[in-house]
Amino acid sequence: MDEGTIDREAMGRLAKALVFICGADHPTTVALRTAAESGSARDIKAARAAFLKLKPGERKAAFAMLEG
Repeated sequence: MDEGTIDREAMGRLAKALVFICGADHPTTVALRTAAESGSARDIKAARAAFLKLKPGERKAAFAMLEG
């Protein structure tokens, strides 16, 4: 998976990974969880934008958790 293929299902998995990396109350974690639950295009777009604003190390750590 790469940053260009973040879909609804992936957002749910990323949200779970970000709980460990950033915390459950982090705005990006909340946005990803909301997008995964609602599936609305607006929520998915907002969550993807929030995820891309994370530090590169945080994004890489989240992807690494999904691969492992």
